[in-house]
Amino acid sequence: MDVLEKYSKPLQKEILTQFRELMSICGDEYDKKSLALLKHSFELLLKHSDESRKLHGVYQVIFSSGLAKMTMKELGLDAIGVSAALLLYCAEHQHISVKDIESGVGERTAVVVDELLKISSLDISSTHGQAENMRNLVLTLVTDFRVILVKIAERLYMMRAMDHLVEQEQIELSCESRFIYSPLAHRLGLYNIMSEMEDISMSVLEKEAYLSIAKRLKASIQRRDRFIREFIQPLQKDLDREKFKVEIKGRPKSISSIWRKMRKQKVEFEEVYDKFAIRVIIDSPLKQEKADCWRVYSIITDHYQPNPERLRDWISAPKSNGYESLHTTVVVPGGEWVEVQIRTTRMNEIAEKGLAAHWKYKGIKGQAGIDQWIQKVRETLENSETDASNLMEDLKLSQFSKEIFVFTPTGELKKFPENATVLDFAFDIHTDVGASCAGARVNNKNVPIRYSLNNGDKVEILRSKSQKPKMDWLNVVVTSKAKGKIKQALKEEKLKEAEHGKEILKRRFRNWKIEFNDSSIRKILRYFKYKDSVDLYFDVATEKVELLQIKELLTSSEKPAENKAVKIEEETVERLVSKTSRESGDFLIIDEKLANVEYKLAPCCNPIQGDAIFGFVTISSGISIHRINCPNAQQMLSRYGYRVVKARWNNNERSPFFPVTLRITGMDDLGIVSHISDVISKDLQVNMRSISIDSNDGMFDGSITLFVKDTRHLEALIRKLKKVKGILNIRRTDS
Repeated sequence: MDVLEKYSKPLQKEILTQFRELMSICGDEYDKKSLALLKHSFELLLKHSDESRKLHGVYQVIFSSGLAKMTMKELGLDAIGVSAALLLYCAEHQHISVKDIESGVGERTAVVVDELLKISSLDISSTHGQAENMRNLVLTLVTDFRVILVKIAERLYMMRAMDHLVEQEQIELSCESRFIYSPLAHRLGLYNIMSEMEDISMSVLEKEAYLSIAKRLKASIQRRDRFIREFIQPLQKDLDREKFKVEIKGRPKSISSIWRKMRKQKVEFEEVYDKFAIRVIIDSPLKQEKADCWRVYSIITDHYQPNPERLRDWISAPKSNGYESLHTTVVVPGGEWVEVQIRTTRMNEIAEKGLAAHWKYKGIKGQAGIDQWIQKVRETLENSETDASNLMEDLKLSQFSKEIFVFTPTGELKKFPENATVLDFAFDIHTDVGASCAGARVNNKNVPIRYSLNNGDKVEILRSKSQKPKMDWLNVVVTSKAKGKIKQALKEEKLKEAEHGKEILKRRFRNWKIEFNDSSIRKILRYFKYKDSVDLYFDVATEKVELLQIKELLTSSEKPAENKAVKIEEETVERLVSKTSRESGDFLIIDEKLANVEYKLAPCCNPIQGDAIFGFVTISSGISIHRINCPNAQQMLSRYGYRVVKARWNNNERSPFFPVTLRITGMDDLGIVSHISDVISKDLQVNMRSISIDSNDGMFDGSITLFVKDTRHLEALIRKLKKVKGILNIRRTDS
């Protein structure tokens, strides 16, 4: 390697030793192409490093080589993962760019390094109490599963060099590993790595308890060794007779595991009865694994009494992370209980190295009980040609796609369902924040309230004093919390309107010289089929109920008022329909020539030529024309169906102009109002009645009322306006 020349002779010798060790570890497992990738990666590392660059007192080249060897030796990673491990620290300290990595050793290594850098940039320190959210965010931010495995290895590698860190760095690394990466290692079946991470974390965060347990375990080593010899002795003869090749060894429980049991069971160290386990490892052919494990179990339980409640069969039904073993707890002479783990050599290697170890065992497919997504992890790692991005995509779809994770400006992590919007985020912060939300700054860019959030977004809500919750907000949000708060706000607004309607009705009662009492109100409620008085008062305030009809109801003769009123209304409907049926069948045709029928366009929905419409008979003002999707349509059609008249527009080219209101939101760029006005008045030559724009924190929200011929004219206008730079959303409002 020519790049070695810039290093001193002693360091050259050390570098060559590291390189040969790495190639030796990988040589038995990798093909020529994979080994060539490692060689090129090592040369790229040497090219972008020198003797001045050290990590924790160790040359960067040597430190990176150590991580690469660990990822292969302890996790069994493929060449792409080991290549990324070699170049990670060089990229992290900006001695090499991701682009240089891509041009030097290929895109796949570059992707892994790039995503490792993204994870490293996350602010873990501000997410205490949100460990599960943080773990899921880490998983959702990556596209290649190797990223997770390399990151777990890198954290443990750093923890092993803990002595080179200052106290605060030790605490931060221990917290990060305990709450984020140790649980991920457990989920992937990396039990040895998980245990070591937890033990090192405990040695920093709970030093006194760690040292106390470690001291007691060390004092019991001789006793433990004697116990194992005495345990094996009665079994050996039967195992030899059955011709089993077994390795039996005692494994002390991890210090952190013992500490958890002491706290959970509220007992002292001496009272934890299973401080170590005996592991029986069988050298068995694949087809005989299950049968051999049960045969060994039978031999053990012939000599020692098992506890049937403590039997764990993870051979017939492996854990979802791939762990396979047969566990039992037996009592030995003297009354002491001990856990025995029975597994094969293959099972033991997978148990220690986790999922990544499985790629060595070619052809072992479809084991019962192993979760489908875990199988995909294994298949990906078995074949270095498999695109690992497909694996992560499937994993997201199956397990994490229903949730997204975003940050507040202070770094707090929030979890939301997929497709959650800025408005969902605002109501999650506080009801008042949601009610006054006018938009947001997401990753330092202004966006509207309808913007769908993505994983890792940093969101800052923009508020406006003039903003109020609207009915269509219910179609914007996806969380039940936001929907509930919006409905509550709308209900409060309805109550305010209802109070106003009650005052209107009281004044009319005084004018009619009718007493305003419960009896009169109940009579009105029964006649109009209202559920409660609030609905009545609200309809009075919004002019959805005829006050003259209420007067007729309360001042009518002894004859049933309802029958009389209905008869009058039915006669009115028949009269209006008959006037138009001679020319247009069963439809009321709306145009300027409709002289004998009094009608008006309803202000609640402002219908225009081209809208699907219907007519609604009123007593005092003829027929009111509404759009089919009018906010009040459902109530009118269901409650007063007998007052509804079919209607349609007359196809007349000389149709009048209709007023329509558009709600426009967007970026408050310089001259935006002028651009909008020019498009409307100059380019499209459309007359405006009014324009109102409210600007706040770089966003504008406004309404424009203008005159159009029909729906086609309106659609053309909206298409033209959407092309104006800075406009984010345009929609037609009901009023």
